[in-house]
Amino acid sequence: MEHPLPTPTTRAHVFVSGTVQGVGYRYSTMNYAKRFGVNGWVRNLADGRVEAVFEGSIEAVQSMISWCRTGPMGAVVKDVAIEYEEPEGDRRFEIRRF
Repeated sequence: MEHPLPTPTTRAHVFVSGTVQGVGYRYSTMNYAKRFGVNGWVRNLADGRVEAVFEGSIEAVQSMISWCRTGPMGAVVKDVAIEYEEPEGDRRFEIRRF
């Protein structure tokens, strides 16, 4: 009996800079993560950036990264830095406090 091939999973650690706090960035990120079926977390950093981890299918994670480049209405994204990591098996998406 053949086993189905697992869907390739990736994990991206993302740092978003610009006007990304006070504009609903974290809540919008959580809503889009749920829409795309991505697990992980998002939080504000003391230096004004937003940090997030996205874990899921390669396509879904890429969709989240693309969304981060614009963010919600009111955000002015200047840069999105991405570091790819080994998946850790996150089971949900949450907003964290710094």
